[in-house]
Amino acid sequence: MGTTSFLTKARGLLRIRNQLVRECLAELLSTFVLIIITLGGAAQKITSFETKGNTLTSYLAGALAVMVGIYTAGGISGAHMNPAFSFAMCLMEQFPWWKFPIFVVAQTLASFISAGAVYILYYGMGEQHWAREPYGAAGVARLMDVLCVCPPDAIWHYSNGTLTVSGPRETASIFATYPADYVSITNGFLDQVIGTGVLIVGVMGIMDTRNKGVPKGLEPVVVALLVLSIESSMGSNCGCPLNPARDIGPRLFTYVAGWGPEVFRWVEERGRGGECQ
Repeated sequence: MGTTSFLTKARGLLRIRNQLVRECLAELLSTFVLIIITLGGAAQKITSFETKGNTLTSYLAGALAVMVGIYTAGGISGAHMNPAFSFAMCLMEQFPWWKFPIFVVAQTLASFISAGAVYILYYGMGEQHWAREPYGAAGVARLMDVLCVCPPDAIWHYSNGTLTVSGPRETASIFATYPADYVSITNGFLDQVIGTGVLIVGVMGIMDTRNKGVPKGLEPVVVALLVLSIESSMGSNCGCPLNPARDIGPRLFTYVAGWGPEVFRWVEERGRGGECQ
């Protein structure tokens, strides 16, 4: 009885009553789940030299991540997870304009945090990393290894210790999408307009009660299948991001994490541009 009473009191104290705060936290959590699974699928594929993942597994990771994100926060914030979707909802007068910038900030922040989590998961903070630190924190690395806090440095091993945006061992495409070498700026822009447009139209059609309804509770599954179909048919040009927050947040992270300003430049012969993530 004492434990039950304590938990009841704790829930009462921790309960967030402000609806906007609840929606922002839900959006933050759902977008975090979406991006960490999506980027994790790309990281596993690339750092394993495609022995533990391939293009199909990356497609599936991204699509299923959408499903998990919607199930996580769909009943609270609507699980937009995408500024383009929030913008479309505003245009359809189904979402207030004043909330739009707030949701965009939450989605982009969640994407940035997710990129950091994937960086720690696949890059780790092993001995090689700490040996380069100015304060010589190799002892911390050994402690991490003993405690098994950090995994093997997959990104370090794959890239030979160099964080690059171009070349055969580039790793920037784990986090952000880059165009294929043959894609022009104009075609890249058109590619994203069409791909994102198909996504928005498809989701709106699924949500429209006047259409043939999806069985209740299975809407996230159908949206995931929609995302998978777009990835499978429109992913070769630019990597099929379809989501400004999914690209901007992780790209900002790579900029501050060591890849440098090249992540914002159009560079030919990147090596893996255009592979879908």
